[in-house]
Amino acid sequence: MTTLLSLGHGYSAQALAKRLVPLGWHIIGTTRTADSAAALAATGVEPLVWPGTPLAPALARATHLLTSIAPDGNGDPVLAAHAAEIAAAKLDWVGYLSTTGVYGDHGGGWVDEDTPLTPSTKRGQQRVLAEQHWQALGLPLHIFRLAGIYGPGRGPFAKVREGTARRILKPNQVFSRIHVDDIAQTVASSIARPNPGQIYNVCDNDPAPPEDVIEHAAHLLGLPIPPSENWADADMTPMARSFYAESKRVRNDRIKSELGVDLMHPDYRAGLKSLLDQDP
Repeated sequence: MTTLLSLGHGYSAQALAKRLVPLGWHIIGTTRTADSAAALAATGVEPLVWPGTPLAPALARATHLLTSIAPDGNGDPVLAAHAAEIAAAKLDWVGYLSTTGVYGDHGGGWVDEDTPLTPSTKRGQQRVLAEQHWQALGLPLHIFRLAGIYGPGRGPFAKVREGTARRILKPNQVFSRIHVDDIAQTVASSIARPNPGQIYNVCDNDPAPPEDVIEHAAHLLGLPIPPSENWADADMTPMARSFYAESKRVRNDRIKSELGVDLMHPDYRAGLKSLLDQDP
């Protein structure tokens, strides 16, 4: 049986599982608590509470491995605990979900997979190191650098409806985005067409200022455009403010030319309409 061990089986990995399970795949997904394990089991995924449960038996059964677990100040927690076991595993395909934050700030300019990595945030720097540590294991590794993720339950509509949405304005600030279902189809396409060592940017076709997305969401809902705030004066968490430290447009040509990906949600307009159609 083709078995995927999904380390940190969260939002993006769950979208992938929805594509693979109907095709006969067996998915082992790690999660942190017994409650979330029960929820995973209800979706047809075999849950594994980690940390706390040995990983070796699941590794021995796995043909494919995907990790979505973010590094921290001590490095990648999976490799810190299991690097030798993972390096020795007999795996046909390995995927690592990284971030476009590894490119750093480009003043709104374009980047692709060959752009030098110059992250300015601590999170971006940790991701660069984690990518390097996974690459050093000698596995059939594929790195997916994800743009800002949205999808069911992760769109702007709730805040717009509640009247709490804000349009944060910063000159020349643009973000790339990706719908979670397009992450799933990209990773699935890589599994079907493995190319060990390859790196893919996973984003849509239309990098855009964040305020445009909020305005379009309000337009779709027929509600007033939320108020604007200057980013320098806005009350934001350190995490939210860190996103505004970098501005870039991310190219996605490789997932199209090499993996044959035809984006279901090629820009935020199509993606938001789809979300609203699913949950009016």
